[in-house]
Amino acid sequence: MEDQFHHGKKGLYVRVLNNNLEGAMGKLKKLCQTEGVTKELRRRRYYEKPTTKRRREKAEAKIRWLRKKSTLELW
Repeated sequence: MEDQFHHGKKGLYVRVLNNNLEGAMGKLKKLCQTEGVTKELRRRRYYEKPTTKRRREKAEAKIRWLRKKSTLELW
């Protein structure tokens, strides 16, 4: 499975094995989601004011911190 897709200096790519294009497209979509490419494209679709960007990033950091805190409390 590791040899089927790769992300490196040249970007993201997926190998098509046995002319299975549907499977390769599914793997590429999954890879783009895990790398955050689709989220970044949606975010860059429109201009975001710097104050809005700071507010969003701060809210995301707070969510990450709370999530990390909750997992540490389990131990």
